[in-house]
Formats: sequence, C-alpha cells, structure tokens
Amino acid sequence: MQFPLNAVIFPFMGEVNLSGAILVVFLICVLAVICFEFVNGFHDTANAVATVIYTKAMKPVVAVPWSGFWNFLGVLLGGVSVAMGILKLVPLNELMILPVEVGACMVLAVLLASIVWNLGTWYFGIPCSSSHTMIGAMIGASLGFTWYYGGRGVNWHQAEEIGLSLVLSPLIGFGLAVLLMMFMKHVIKSKQLFHIPTGEDDRPPILIRLLLITTCTLVSFFHGSNDGQKGVGLLMLIMIAFLPVRFAINHNIPEEKILASLQQTEMVLQRNTAAGSSSFVRLDSAIAATKTELSGKPVTDNQKAYKFRQLIQKMNAEIDAIKSNKNIKLKDGDEAILSDASKELGKVTNFAPIWVIGIISVSLGLGTMIGWKRIVVTIGEKIGNEHLSYAQGATAEIVAATTIGLSTGFGLPVSTTHVLSSGIAGAMVASGGTKNLNNGTLKNIALAWILTLPVAIVLSLLLFMFFHLFI
Repeated sequence: MQFPLNAVIFPFMGEVNLSGAILVVFLICVLAVICFEFVNGFHDTANAVATVIYTKAMKPVVAVPWSGFWNFLGVLLGGVSVAMGILKLVPLNELMILPVEVGACMVLAVLLASIVWNLGTWYFGIPCSSSHTMIGAMIGASLGFTWYYGGRGVNWHQAEEIGLSLVLSPLIGFGLAVLLMMFMKHVIKSKQLFHIPTGEDDRPPILIRLLLITTCTLVSFFHGSNDGQKGVGLLMLIMIAFLPVRFAINHNIPEEKILASLQQTEMVLQRNTAAGSSSFVRLDSAIAATKTELSGKPVTDNQKAYKFRQLIQKMNAEIDAIKSNKNIKLKDGDEAILSDASKELGKVTNFAPIWVIGIISVSLGLGTMIGWKRIVVTIGEKIGNEHLSYAQGATAEIVAATTIGLSTGFGLPVSTTHVLSSGIAGAMVASGGTKNLNNGTLKNIALAWILTLPVAIVLSLLLFMFFHLFI
C-alpha cells in the first residue's frame, strides 16, 4: 500500500509517496537527525557558554538560552556551503538510482554511529568533535556502499580537504590564542582583565562583561552557521536518499533562469573559440544535453533526476576547469560571466529548503539548553590547573569565533570543540607555561580526538553491513 507522505506528515513537501515500511524507516531517520543535532547542541555548544559561566560574566540560566538563540540564528542565516561540502563525501548520485532501502541503510548507519559516539563522550564529560564523528561515520558508510555496489564510494579529495581543515584548525587556535594572550599581557596590561574570579559575587566590570558576552555570542552564532549546516547536510542526505525526484534538484529555480545561464555560458564559448580546449568541448556538449532535458518531459523519475543533476554538476566542474586553466585566456569580463552562470547553476543542486534549515535550527537551539553542564565543567575547570581569568576566556572565544567564521566562509566544516579547547590551552600556556595545563584532562581529550575518526568509521561500516542484511 502507498501512503501519501504529504497528507500524513509534511504538507510542504509536495506530492510524494512512500510505502508503509519505507515510511516508517524514513520517519526514524528524520527523528535520528533531529536527535543528532539536539545532542550536538548540548555537546558542542557547551563550549561557547563555558567561558562566560566560569568568568561569572553570565549566569547559566541566562547564558544557555542566550547561546541557544544565537545558534538558532547561525543556522538560519549561515547558508548551505558547508552542508553541500558534507554531502560531497558520500556517493549521493549513485544512491539515487538504487533502491530506497540502500539509501536507508547508509543514512541509518551514519546517524546511529554519530549519536552513539557523541552520547558516550558526553556522558564522560569529554569534549569531542561532532564534526569528526559525523565525517568518520559518512566515510564508514560509504566504504560499506563501495563493498556491496562498487562505484566511486568515498570522495577522498573532499575528505582530504575536510580532514586538513579539522586537523589544522586546533593548531591554529592554539597558536593564535598564545599570540593574542601575549599581546594582552604586554600591551594592554590591565589588572582587571587578568583577574581570576573567586566566589559567586566576584563578577567582571561592565566593559569586560560586555566583551565576554560578545565573544560568547559570536562563538554561538558561528557554531550554528558551521555545525548547524552539518545537520542540514544530514537531513538533505535523507531527503535525497528517500525522495530523489523531489530533492535532488531545486524545482523552485525557474526554467527560464537556467536557460539564461546556459545562454550566457554559450556566448562566452563562442567569443573564445580560439582559446578552446577539451573543457570547452565538454562544456558545450553538457549545455546541449541540458537544453534537451529541459525541452523534454518534467523530471518525474529517479533516472531523469540523476541525469539532470549530473549534467549541472558537470557544467560547473568544466567552468571551474576553464577558469583555473592558466593556458586559457578569456576575453575581458568573460570570467566574471562564467562565475555568475556557475553560481546560478549551482543553486539547482546546492540547496536546502527553508523548513529543513528551520528544523535543524530549532533542534540545535533546544539542545543547547539541555545537558550542557558536563562539557562546561571540563572546559571551565579541568583543562587548566587554575580558574579561567577574564583574559583567558575572551582570548579563547575570540580565536574560536574567528576560526569558525572564516571556515564557514570557505565552506569547510571545523570542530568548535577542538578550536575552543585548544584556544583555552593556548591561553593557559601563554599565562604560565605548560605547568598551567591539566595533563590528565588533556590526555583524555587527545585520546577521544584520536579515536573518534577510526571508531566512527568502523562503527558506521558495521552498522551499514548489519542493516544491509535486511534488504
């Protein structure tokens, strides 16, 4: 029996149908991604409020909802570049032309592996990267997919870029925190700024309090704009895996707009015939094929959605190849025209409906308000051997907000946990050398960081193989 999904659950999805058994699995997957983002809220966002709570700049009852609100806004306003980067890790196009059950196996494996590891590290109060967990789970499920179905499997080039971002960000955070703290010590020299609060009534002066609240706000917002996008990517993975015709391409982009971008690109090719290369030929062929697809019947089956999505992606890849080829000299203004056309065409495949962003925003924001204390205690009390000073708290959060914001701008996922923890460690070292660090806590954090990726890969791979037994 077929159940009309739009009539049962999501009236804003359009006319789609799923069978009874698949509908149940679909609902479980949607619930699981909401749970993942909820856990991410109290697991990772605790980093943002730790400094304002332990410097007495804000009380927990105020700081936690405040951070949750700014996380909500961060997801809502942060775009989808990081989300689309996450999706490129998995063989998404291949999933579209296989039975829905295969996509369900991949989605469930990724989500359950991520949630299990996140909850485990949270329970023991260990700051651990949700980004590493999710990316490892995606790699593991993709390896399982390749084992059974062959094909591209893991996008190792994308994994390398993301991995480099995740590895370098804590090192950058540590180094910048040391430099900023040294600058404050030798240039600002404010006794109030370096004060270590004692007792419940020892609160920072108004200007320092405003500084700490501002840095907490920035970290919360940028955490939402980066980590929240990972949840958006996961939810879009579910939508495309289960409902490829509806969500593999953005049906809200008018056909006329796509044709206008194609015509602009064709004109550039015609004006630069002498500079032609194999990329020109392939791009021209893809444009012709896309026009043929647009002139035919609407996209109503998986094969057509798969073909149209691949054509759009191929055109963008060839445009990038032309722009990056130093041997191709385009006429004045043509590179900008190609960039505009590529940007418009990218909106056909790189998108997330507003309701997807809204669900993740609410989940992350609510998660921030619950279960935050375990991680906050570790960040505030156990990384260093002394209580956080105002300067140390501000330094760590300025560095974290800057690093996360820049990473979001470049469309790269980064670990809030890694950056902020390393920022606090850097500020502690700059204040009094390595003796200021709590070696036991740092060893636990380092062990969790080292184990997260391989554990998530293996767990997700095993879960994919287990679920595959029931197909």
